[in-house]
Amino acid sequence: MADVDGVHGVDEADDVTVEGFYERVDTGRFLATAYTRGPWDRGAQHAGPPAALLGRAVEERPDARDDMRIARITYEIVRPVPIGPLEVTTSVLRAGRGTEVIEAALAPAGAAPVMLARALRIRVAGEGDVVPAVLSGPELTPPREVGLTPFFRIPWKTGYHTAMETRFTEGTFVEPGPGTCWMRMRVPLVVGEETRPLDRVLVAADSGNGVGAVLDIAKYLFVNGDLTVHLHRHPVGEWVCVQARTSVDPGGIGLADSRLHDEEGPIGRGAQSLYVAAR
Repeated sequence: MADVDGVHGVDEADDVTVEGFYERVDTGRFLATAYTRGPWDRGAQHAGPPAALLGRAVEERPDARDDMRIARITYEIVRPVPIGPLEVTTSVLRAGRGTEVIEAALAPAGAAPVMLARALRIRVAGEGDVVPAVLSGPELTPPREVGLTPFFRIPWKTGYHTAMETRFTEGTFVEPGPGTCWMRMRVPLVVGEETRPLDRVLVAADSGNGVGAVLDIAKYLFVNGDLTVHLHRHPVGEWVCVQARTSVDPGGIGLADSRLHDEEGPIGRGAQSLYVAAR
C-alpha cells in the first residue's frame, strides 16, 4: 500500500502498483490511485470514481436499511477532487418509514469537502405489492457487437481513460453531436472489494457531457459543476450505456442530459449543468 500522506500514482511514469480506483486505508478513509485521474488536470480526479465512492458510502453505512435503495443522488462538485488521501463521511438528514435522505461528503485529509452528495433512498415494496410499469426505450446495439472506441488524446499514460472500456454505437468523443456509449470498468472501485452494479452506473454517469458533446473539445471547455442521477430500476451486469444529448445557451450555460441503460433496458437518467467557455 502506498503512503497515505503522499500522492499515489502521480509520477511522470504514471506507474500503478494496484488494480483499482481506490485503496481502502480503513473505515471512511481511502487513497486514490492514478486510475482516477481525469483528462484535464494531472492532479485531479475524473468525477466518476468519487461519485461512485460516495454512492457506496451511502449504501454501506452501518445504519443503512437493507429494505431501501437509492432512487436519486445529486452531487455538488465544490472544487476539483485531488488525487491522494481522502475521507468520506455520511449523515442522515431525514429518516422516514418510506423514504430517507442521506448526505455524504468527500474531503482531502484534514481539509474541507470537495464533493458533496445528497441521496434519496426509497423503501422497496414487497413482491406482488406493486404492478410494474415497464419503461420502454430504443433498441440499442449490444456492446459486444461494436468495437472499442478510444478516448481523445490525453497527455498521461494512466487515468480514467485507461480504467474504462468504451464502445460507441453513435458518435465518438471527438465528434461533436449526440452520442451513445457503452462503458465498462476495467478495474474495481476499491481494491480487493466486489464491484457492484450501482458502482458501475455512478462511475459512468459523469461522462455524459463528454459522450454527448456538441462543441469541439479543442476549442471549448464544458465543465460540469454537478451531477444528478435518477434510477427507476436497480442496474444489473457489467455494462452501462450513456446515451447523451447536450444543449448550450449563447450565454455559456449548458445541460447534458443522459439516458442510462444496462443490457436489460433503461434504468434511469443523468443530468449535468455545464459551464461553457472558449479555451
